[in-house]
Amino acid sequence: MLRALNAAKSEGGLVLRVAHFHHGLRGAEADADAAFVRALAASLSLPYFEAAGDTAARVQSHGESIEEAARNLRYDFFRDLLARGDADVVTTAHTLDDQAETVLLKFLRGAWTEGLGGISPVVDSDAGRFVRPLLETSRAQVENFLRDSGQEWREDSSNVETAFTRNRLRHELLPQLRGFNPNLDEQLARLANIARGEEAHWQSEIARLLPQAILPGRAVRGGGRAVSTTVQSPSIALDLAKLATWDIAVRRRIFRAAARETGCALDYVATARLLELLDARPGAKATLGAGLLAERTARELRLTAGPASAAVTALPEIECPLPGETVAPEFGLRVLATGGDGVATLRVWKPGDRVRLRHTLAAQKVKEVLQRLQATPEEKAAWPVLIWQQRVVWMQGVAVQTSAADPGFEVTALRR
Repeated sequence: MLRALNAAKSEGGLVLRVAHFHHGLRGAEADADAAFVRALAASLSLPYFEAAGDTAARVQSHGESIEEAARNLRYDFFRDLLARGDADVVTTAHTLDDQAETVLLKFLRGAWTEGLGGISPVVDSDAGRFVRPLLETSRAQVENFLRDSGQEWREDSSNVETAFTRNRLRHELLPQLRGFNPNLDEQLARLANIARGEEAHWQSEIARLLPQAILPGRAVRGGGRAVSTTVQSPSIALDLAKLATWDIAVRRRIFRAAARETGCALDYVATARLLELLDARPGAKATLGAGLLAERTARELRLTAGPASAAVTALPEIECPLPGETVAPEFGLRVLATGGDGVATLRVWKPGDRVRLRHTLAAQKVKEVLQRLQATPEEKAAWPVLIWQQRVVWMQGVAVQTSAADPGFEVTALRR
């Protein structure tokens, strides 16, 4: 990217500066990376900015994965450059391959349209503008350009470690899928482009429609509505008559936008449950996995964040490679797996899940175990279990019976 921008700077009136962030990972290899970029900037007579951070320390203090912590530290550095006036725009070298990986990864994790939008070519933030000029250029094209230019490059050795989900997708899944469609990367990039356009349309549309659906305060006997002055859990009421005038696509979007107003996020299952409530009798209620309580009356559908979980969001299913370490900040947990192969899954328990507790003869329903633990509805909505080969091999708060043939699993709380 730097070579291409430098070649075009006279035509575009660009003033280039080079920035490199050292994440404190990979030891001497990362030191050599920094030296390489520093030397390249010097060879082009360009100003050079460098900073370093302790990614491992951030993982511990913020409960983020290594990838998240590294990215956040890196972008903090970029934002600082923008704030100081050392840069007007930050460009990053994400390629078509990166876009394809991101879209497929988001799809596998159950993303909505906004997630399928992948990496945005241009992002305008309060800090400034970020641009990805190589998003339509493949990695192979980048390497060919460098070879033709006689420019060496560096490879990050951690990119081949299949303990990371993205790397398994890059080295194992995507090559198989390209056997079905050699143009898969381009197709995924086009899907991202379509999704971003759809999302931009819906954001403006729902901003216009949501106020029409919201009923102020609470209904009172005899008619009318009252607005309480006492502090309560975040709550929002939607007009059933107005919802009935919209199709299912608008309703889904309205539900998700309303849930965000209470500090919660809805997954597909929770959204489907709300759609079912529209056809239920007055008085019907549902406790949603997003930490949200829903109640249907004759006139409204009210969403209320649980008193102990107003900020709870829908928890994803997280793949934990075997062997390997997985940081799951969504659950506040770290999973260390020793032995075995494949992946385990950290997720919220589901109806029908069964677990065999230590020193018991048979498996029992997780629901019954939670009842004995006297878990509150809010706690039940986010109670984590670890699944391997369709069995619960770890459950929060209890000792699970395992066999000598099972991999070792150590699940610990992240330090805050």
